[in-house]
Amino acid sequence: MAEIVVAAFYKFTSLPDYARYQAPLHAAAHNAGIRGTILLAPEGVNGTIAGPHAGVGAVLEFLKSMPGCAELEWKESYAVENPFLRMKVRLKKEIVTMGVTGIEPEKSHEHYVEPQDWNKVISDPDTIVIDTRNDYEVSIGTFEGAINPETKSFRDFPVWFRKFREENQFKKVAMFCTGGIRCEKSTAFLRSEGIDEVVHLRGGILKYLETVPEEKSKWRGECFVFDDRVSVGHDLAPGSYDMCHACRQPITQDDKHSEHYAPGVSCPHCYDKYSEEKRRAFAERQKQIELAKARGETHLGAKSPSSGHPGESRGQEIKEPSS
Repeated sequence: MAEIVVAAFYKFTSLPDYARYQAPLHAAAHNAGIRGTILLAPEGVNGTIAGPHAGVGAVLEFLKSMPGCAELEWKESYAVENPFLRMKVRLKKEIVTMGVTGIEPEKSHEHYVEPQDWNKVISDPDTIVIDTRNDYEVSIGTFEGAINPETKSFRDFPVWFRKFREENQFKKVAMFCTGGIRCEKSTAFLRSEGIDEVVHLRGGILKYLETVPEEKSKWRGECFVFDDRVSVGHDLAPGSYDMCHACRQPITQDDKHSEHYAPGVSCPHCYDKYSEEKRRAFAERQKQIELAKARGETHLGAKSPSSGHPGESRGQEIKEPSS
């Protein structure tokens, strides 16, 4: 069986006429035998695609022909079978949703810190380190001394930061996320708020775990990723977590022994959050997934292509089926 290439990418660039690329991009992907999800917005492009090497290359070349995308970078991983069921090209207001207008994330690359320099930056006592990810991601791992905003969604970050700034004094800020995309946006936001001394980790946690030797690492725990691995450790080795397919939160083996755990239906994090009607729907979906598996087929609800950023992980944090 031919190996499937999975490519995750994003690029902040001004695309005022982004909608006109939807149909030709979808056609290019379809003709190349590629599946996945690509988001187009006035601020750029974000996606994860998968298929044969030549087909992925053809789609990436199309993307690089778009305005401001000539230097598009992507992260590749490999799969035995395609993790996506279809090809989608979606039009969005933002390629990663923060809900703040008038910022310039395409300039955030001016404030990168390379992974090999990150330890020195976050060891500076005058620098506060902020984890821009959501609470369920932070719960399984983060950098030493990092502040957890305890957000449920990236949309919550601006409100959290403004309140934090009112209550705290600080000189410099260093931020990080899974694959880099949220940090590009959060860095632009902080600069729009008048914070000049702000940097972020280039390539995100994933690039750090891939680059920095474990014995020198200031990372503690595992990194949540938006694909079937659920979490990874140093050298991007698969982690120890599974996922609750009802609430999409990471779960441990102990969680799976809980009386509140039912595959595809509930876990200790969400058993009291859904109605009986919703649970019945989850149970029926799980039943159909198991029946399809027994027949050697793939049920539409069985896979949840995540973002991917390099996933994140694949790295890009698309939460559509995307990401």
